[in-house]
Amino acid sequence: MNRNIIPCPLLRFALTLVLGAGAAAIAGAQAAPPVAQCPPHTRVDNITNTYGSTVVADPYQWLEDQNSPETRAWIGAEDSCTDAALSKIPGRDAIATRLADLYHADSYSLPTQRDGRYFFTKLTAGQDLSQIFMRVGRAGRDEVLVDPLSWSTDHSVSASLEAVSRDGKFVFYGRREGGQDEITVHVLSVETRRDLPDVLPSAVYFSVTPTPDDRGIYYSIATPAGPRAYYHAMGTDAADDKIIFGNGLGKDKGVGVDLSDDGEYLLLTVVFGTGSAQSALYMQNVKDHGPIVTVVDDIVSQFYGFFAGHTLYITTNWKAPHWHVFAAALGAPSPEHWREVVPETDAVLDGFAPVGGKLVVEYLRNATSEIEVFDADGKNPKPLSLPALGTASIAGRWESPELFYAFTSFNYPTTNFVYDLAASTSAIWSKLSVPFDPGDFETRQVWYESKDKTRVSMFLFYKKGLQLDGNNPVLLTGYGGFDISETPAFMPRNIVWAEHGGVLALANLRGGGEYGEEWHQAGMFGRKQNVFDDFIAAAEYLIASKYTSASKLSIIGSSNGGLLVGAAITQRPDLFQAAICGYPLLDMLRYQKFMEAAYWVPEYGSSDNPDQFGYLYKYSPYQNVVPGTNYPATLFITGDGDTRVAPLHARKMAARLQAATSSARPILLLYDTKSGHSGGRPISKIIEENRDVLSFLFWQLGVSH
Repeated sequence: MNRNIIPCPLLRFALTLVLGAGAAAIAGAQAAPPVAQCPPHTRVDNITNTYGSTVVADPYQWLEDQNSPETRAWIGAEDSCTDAALSKIPGRDAIATRLADLYHADSYSLPTQRDGRYFFTKLTAGQDLSQIFMRVGRAGRDEVLVDPLSWSTDHSVSASLEAVSRDGKFVFYGRREGGQDEITVHVLSVETRRDLPDVLPSAVYFSVTPTPDDRGIYYSIATPAGPRAYYHAMGTDAADDKIIFGNGLGKDKGVGVDLSDDGEYLLLTVVFGTGSAQSALYMQNVKDHGPIVTVVDDIVSQFYGFFAGHTLYITTNWKAPHWHVFAAALGAPSPEHWREVVPETDAVLDGFAPVGGKLVVEYLRNATSEIEVFDADGKNPKPLSLPALGTASIAGRWESPELFYAFTSFNYPTTNFVYDLAASTSAIWSKLSVPFDPGDFETRQVWYESKDKTRVSMFLFYKKGLQLDGNNPVLLTGYGGFDISETPAFMPRNIVWAEHGGVLALANLRGGGEYGEEWHQAGMFGRKQNVFDDFIAAAEYLIASKYTSASKLSIIGSSNGGLLVGAAITQRPDLFQAAICGYPLLDMLRYQKFMEAAYWVPEYGSSDNPDQFGYLYKYSPYQNVVPGTNYPATLFITGDGDTRVAPLHARKMAARLQAATSSARPILLLYDTKSGHSGGRPISKIIEENRDVLSFLFWQLGVSH
């Protein structure tokens, strides 16, 4: 997605945001022995739901009640079946050992610089959770500020770095239980290493912004009524915090707050749903207690603001689907006073940061990153050299010449650099050092035609020496939604896959942000079928080009990518041998009724709208399971800790697919009672899940290991 076009306070919200024909191949693999009474018996109800004149059966709606004794017993039985099947697959310990080798390395976030101090999260090699660190000076030693390792015996409680005060004296950190989206925000004194009494409430946070004088905090959260922005005076009870903005906004909106560096101006951003086509900007002179004034709120485009001294820079796709940048004085921020400083180009403007008196822009060209540095008026562009084709992200402050940027690719472990804008020199800040030889692998970008002849790009990653004989195991993935861009990145699971002769295929589907807003909108609402067509066409290309065959082709996706996998296996079950469907959306007729899903209506639509019901019903995976079909082997992954995409989707779909499939391929549900959708999971859990994913795929595709 356009991750760095969106200011950090809103980034969480933007991200906030599912044996048959191949019997011969499976017989030759390390097949797990059959498990008695698996899958377990699942009760079928006669429940129906009516949409206009259409009556739709929902035989497993009772599984929506996550806490009922019957549902809990069913989850336990499913998990027992899954454990019995997966635990008997040979080679699992070796997979886990190799994953541990790759995961257990010092891993750093990009730092936040404050008065010579650098604040960051770091996952130390051999430890289970990231800690929050500070370094005094670039060459200083790393000092632990917040250590969540002692918070829970199973390391299910984690910490996140939410903000740092302007003077570097206070760190605002989140405490997350399991994989939930909700956190509580605490305040740590850097000098005393003790928490202040101030604790902000448990909620989904859009932003946390302390004032420069350390007297208060502006923050915005999701409430049952909708997003609201608050002001908290330090030293007071957070229960007494007053709403300063958001009354009347519904649950389909998000609100971000940000302060100018001098604390004089407050910027309020309203986003009309995750990945939506519209946002609005408002501003207030809080120093003079002025009124909240509108910057822009009546144009159906996206607008995001960045403070830089006395200037507000605005990134937008208004009249520019590849995005451009405007500048405005803080005292006159309305559109008639804007001046364009970075025009639209043929590449997509994917990231923006005003740093050290310069404008730093990250572009996507053919789904790979480029960085250019401009003067404050948008003149004199200067490219910043990147190591290879891959993915970059940028960060920094207007007052400091230090630009921090991260770079990663399939065989390039994430490396953080610091670039001195004054001296035009670059140095490594931190590097992920893992035991593998990047030269053993190869990345290729190909193009193929979708059903409607649209050209779609796809990355292929594999070990050198690949033979195009149609016999390679392939793992195809994509996302195709919410303006999120799928670009090359390092992932230990992909290294293990490629080391065993596998090909990773990453398709840049419509609905994403790789090629601008028009590409995004081509996969929204009633055009969502384009996304599935692009994915299916990618599979057909891989088979036709002799990379693989249907008996060696697997797919994987999570969240909206889980919806993608669900649609693929229900629309073309003949095309895939195995599927991994993680934390998915699958019942598209009822999704909007649960948890955070109201945010996604501006992307998908809703069955409550008669004009949108028809296309949702046509592709919704849960409603399109057909009894007697030879479905691929499928592993559903979810957990109670997912408070973003309701785990009921995976529960209902697993039950329905288990009852419907006529193949002997397993349909399994991997269900963790603590893990969830968000970050913060312990490394041990991540290794465990990836071990199960790879074991399942190796088993079903007949991969020797």
